[in-house]
Amino acid sequence: MRTKQDSSAALSAAAQDYIGAHITEKYSLEKMAKALFVNGSYLTRVFRHHTGMTPLTYHHRLRCAKAKELLECSALTVSEIGEAVGYVSSSHFAHIFRKLEGCTPSEFQKNHKARAEEGTE
Repeated sequence: MRTKQDSSAALSAAAQDYIGAHITEKYSLEKMAKALFVNGSYLTRVFRHHTGMTPLTYHHRLRCAKAKELLECSALTVSEIGEAVGYVSSSHFAHIFRKLEGCTPSEFQKNHKARAEEGTE
């Protein structure tokens, strides 16, 4: 027998899976809630309870994690990386990245390259 807690945890996990599968698409709580057959505000409440963050923040964190991977090992420009992870505007990408990571994507890339060069000497 499933408890209310079990079903809300399953909903949160399903939302995380949905966000991961649609990471490069424009975020839409309404579209996600419809796909999961629930109300958007209920989904947000359950998601926050289980993850400590809103679905939108989780979406941004996934995008930034992917961007960090690309910044570390890709020859793409910061703008191209922003586009690759789903941001239409490079300034919005930089704003969100700085908010979550504490530095701009360019600073992150520069610092990573400097650390990599120190490790190779």
